[in-house]
Amino acid sequence: MVRALLLALALSSGPVVANAFARFAYALVLPAMRADLDWSWAQAGWLNTANAAGYLAGAVLTRLLVVRLGNRPIFQWGLLVTALAILATGLTRDLGLLSLARAIAGVSGAAVFICGGALAANVWPQRPSFATTSITVYIGAAGIGMIATGAGIPLLLEARGGSVWPLVWLVMGALSIAMALGAIVAAARVAEPGVASGQASWKVRPFLFEMLGYLMFAVGYIGYMTFVIALMRESGAGTGAVIFTWSLLGLASLIAPFLWHGPFDRWPGGRPMAAGLGCLAAGALLALLAPDGGWMPVSAALFGIGMFCVPASITVFIKRGLPSPAWGSAMAVFTIVFGVGQVLGPVLTGWLADLTGSLRPGLGASVLVLAIGAGLALLQREPAGDGPPASRA
Repeated sequence: MVRALLLALALSSGPVVANAFARFAYALVLPAMRADLDWSWAQAGWLNTANAAGYLAGAVLTRLLVVRLGNRPIFQWGLLVTALAILATGLTRDLGLLSLARAIAGVSGAAVFICGGALAANVWPQRPSFATTSITVYIGAAGIGMIATGAGIPLLLEARGGSVWPLVWLVMGALSIAMALGAIVAAARVAEPGVASGQASWKVRPFLFEMLGYLMFAVGYIGYMTFVIALMRESGAGTGAVIFTWSLLGLASLIAPFLWHGPFDRWPGGRPMAAGLGCLAAGALLALLAPDGGWMPVSAALFGIGMFCVPASITVFIKRGLPSPAWGSAMAVFTIVFGVGQVLGPVLTGWLADLTGSLRPGLGASVLVLAIGAGLALLQREPAGDGPPASRA
């Protein structure tokens, strides 16, 4: 068990780099970049939309390539490219080139998430029941990266000024390269899940409500994760409040796997996803009502608990409902759905902010979308797969 857990932890550098650094850290750097480069809110949102569009393209490419190449090489190369794209973000101030770097990080980040999840589920193939633990550790460990960025980025920007935002990306890029090398070595020691094309076919219809819930998650969560720090700053929050809030969000996501392990094993159908989306909706609502008050830590804690629950629930759901050769393919399809929603969220939130002069309308829309997603997830029944069924109790 110790060896399998260590492998899952090493693989979790994937979500740390692809999610905590390449995607979520942008929220911490966004106010400084916007002020230094004189962007509108729509332009600021566009950089995350570029990342999300790349993520969508990466999901499509992974769906096509995983049957031919397998999960391991795609994960390894994707992680290295993501690290280099993060580094490149600190080498230019041009919006077009920044968009390109963010898009490339999205393409490769999708490959990392899809194929890394399949590998994490297979770190101990002789004991399939361990897959739930390894998946939640793999995804939830991104909270370590969020804690690190939440503590380091605001302090650096306050000490050196907002114009040093390129240094933030350069430091994260260097760390990402080091972490990628460790994860690449770990991936080489994990058995490749079967990818024979003749065995990888599966039907979408039994997974429909889970997919719709995932779509609502993508549209709703990204508005919060892109603009919540900007909303706090706009409402007068200081650096200490920003550090505490973001670090608490990361800590909650780190603890979340331990909280969700039982529900993942016992709750049937879409109940785990519905619970996660409920936490996200409640967290976003608190941020909407009191972005400068004492409720922000509660908002961050709820969001951190729910945020990594949703993708982890998808991975567990697929693992339970499909044979292992179909895991990579199914994860790619779900990630395509996720990518579509994630493309829409940031730019729509930024457009609403420019239109109304406030970030609140976009965040209000996020609350509604997340609540709808929770309702849709509750309609999802347990798949009839070859894995161990969830308890009906």
